[in-house]
Amino acid sequence: MSLIEPIFDFCVNFIEQAGYAGIIILMAMESTALPVPSEVVMPFAGFLVYDGKLNMLAVILTGAIGSLIGSLFSYYVGKIFGRAFILKYGKYVLITGGHLTTTENFFQKHGEKAVFIARFVPVVRHLISFPAGIARMDIKKFSLYTFVGSFIWCGILVYLGYLLNQNWSMIEQYTSILDYVFILAVIIFVIWFYLKFKNNMKFK
Repeated sequence: MSLIEPIFDFCVNFIEQAGYAGIIILMAMESTALPVPSEVVMPFAGFLVYDGKLNMLAVILTGAIGSLIGSLFSYYVGKIFGRAFILKYGKYVLITGGHLTTTENFFQKHGEKAVFIARFVPVVRHLISFPAGIARMDIKKFSLYTFVGSFIWCGILVYLGYLLNQNWSMIEQYTSILDYVFILAVIIFVIWFYLKFKNNMKFK
């Protein structure tokens, strides 16, 4: 059996069991910098759209709502507690000083529109709400830019998942290759996580 299949089944079954509420929860977690990538959640939701179990527009909408909820949480963490708090406790969810500095520079370079642009940029996407909160960006603009950017990003991922399902039988012919790719990805992630944890321990 392919190593990819259990992961596929788990993600699809979770979203299928929890429905739209599950999508909101997972996307809210992603937007609070927890390790729940939208690149996994939304395409699997797209599979269920293809199977006729979920509505595409509703999936995209709930994904954007979840992203907004999580982003607002991060926004207020930044606004209320500030940069020092994020640096002190962010390491527990793998937020480093370098990540935060990169995101702050991105925000300063692009201004308020950075909140919209960030939805399409890896790493920055998860953290952009913190500097927005620290800078006390207007909450209405923040919410609007976040929702619109998230809606477009979720739409792209859901549609990709929808298209991928149409070619799933063809992709299964190459499961052995996917297995090796998956194993390599896991090894790289474990090494990366270990190094990050080791570095964080040094600065305690």
